[in-house]
Amino acid sequence: MVEQYLEVGQITNVHGLMGEVRVQPWADSPQFLCQFDTLYVDKTHWPIKVERARVHKNMAILKLEGVTDVNGALAMRNAVLYVDRSDVKLPEGSFFLADLIGLEVRDADSGEVLGKIAEVLTPPANNVYVVRGGSREILVPAVDDFVEEVNVDEGFMRIHMIEGL
Repeated sequence: MVEQYLEVGQITNVHGLMGEVRVQPWADSPQFLCQFDTLYVDKTHWPIKVERARVHKNMAILKLEGVTDVNGALAMRNAVLYVDRSDVKLPEGSFFLADLIGLEVRDADSGEVLGKIAEVLTPPANNVYVVRGGSREILVPAVDDFVEEVNVDEGFMRIHMIEGL
């Protein structure tokens, strides 16, 4: 099921004395968070306007409407921020990592179903898909040598199996 709201980060602390908050981005970069005029707070998806946004030391610094001082910013600490999927314009051929969870993974050569994507790991080099099926778990690097096709609309991914994978 495609979720309308996607988690993009968490408010970790205050920044300064004027109500700004520090946000740990869960997206590709803190710059991604800075492009939105409206974010949504926690599971209630309460909308909040972004008055200002900038990047500082790999964190997004946001000035949110109605948060005017340190106490207001402290009250927001640990809140998870979301974006509305319809507010995001992805480049052609791109997809949200959240949309990969649950995709059926097939061997590109044999067509055998290997399992489903249970998790996406995001180490520095490249993402890694955790595929679980039956009693086994397969870690698949998200690179063209392994991943032949990702079809989010039809719910599958085709990968090339190599010895040891």
